[in-house]
Amino acid sequence: MTHPAQKPSKGRGALSQPGVRFDAWTRDADVEHIAHELATDDLPPLRTVVNEDPAKSIISHNQSPDIPFEQSINPYKGCEHGCVYCYARPSHAYLGLSPGLDFETKLFYKSNAAELLKKELNKPGYRPSVIALGANTDPYQPIEKKYGVTRSILEVLRDYRHPVSIISKSALVERDIDILQALAERNLVRVFLSITTLDHSISRHLEPRTSAPLRRMEAVQKLNAAGIPTGVIVAPVIPALTDKDIERVLEAAAAAGAISAGYVLLRLPLEVKPLFIEWLQQHFPQRANHVMSIIRQMRGGKENDANFGSRMHGEGEFAKLLAQRFRMACERLGINRERTALDLTQFRIPAQDVSQLSLF
Repeated sequence: MTHPAQKPSKGRGALSQPGVRFDAWTRDADVEHIAHELATDDLPPLRTVVNEDPAKSIISHNQSPDIPFEQSINPYKGCEHGCVYCYARPSHAYLGLSPGLDFETKLFYKSNAAELLKKELNKPGYRPSVIALGANTDPYQPIEKKYGVTRSILEVLRDYRHPVSIISKSALVERDIDILQALAERNLVRVFLSITTLDHSISRHLEPRTSAPLRRMEAVQKLNAAGIPTGVIVAPVIPALTDKDIERVLEAAAAAGAISAGYVLLRLPLEVKPLFIEWLQQHFPQRANHVMSIIRQMRGGKENDANFGSRMHGEGEFAKLLAQRFRMACERLGINRERTALDLTQFRIPAQDVSQLSLF
């Protein structure tokens, strides 16, 4: 069922429940009938529901030319962080669930992730390449505290001396400093904290259950101090809303020891577009038209661009200016001067996981 926009729920990003695009038919809520419910201030809070989801396979393979990794693992489906702009939201439709509030309240964890990963790495034909954690949903979203799927995956990668990169919007990554240090000593890990803005008044509505921006920056400092190479991704850059913070984020990152950084322009695929526009009109009504106008100018007149190459950074004069600002700030701050590839040569199957037959 497609539910209409409602008042923001505390700690949630989306305002509504768009229907599932794969359904053969849809139902629209009777707005007049439920108007009194939408107007009341004492609606019960939306609970997070988590279900076990044993996976059949664990490593996803990427063929997109503008993504710098070939393999990724997603420990969870859905994400409690509730970032309204999340490009992963449309994936919930494959589960028969809405990319709206369902995406951030109906979650699934892959309970057998570590076991499946061992089986994949033990295959005779396996050839190591960097595995990315956080390519779709956040590996350190709040439910990781209870279920620990990400930590179990990192333990396997440490034991197999396998390179890994991590992207997160959560300071919970500090919990795993012990494993990350062991990987870093062998040049097997890179961590990136995704920081959209340093303005908490925007962040608390835009990405409500992420760690606060300054707390994420503190995590950048703590990980670098522990010898774990940690950078920042300024993502997504939202023109006329968060782009003002590009230089501030990079300056704070450099002060926190980051030597690498990247950025991604806001993407609005499928259901993300109406969800974001709805959010923008609710929280920043005076800026909404201006924001969307610039987005269209950076997307060839459209509100989204799915083409490889241009989808990450946009095109046109605004996109060129954005790229120039980012490049000049990095040069001034000494960021991105050196890029060392992770080591692929140390991979090995631990002795305890080698079958007895391999001894003969």
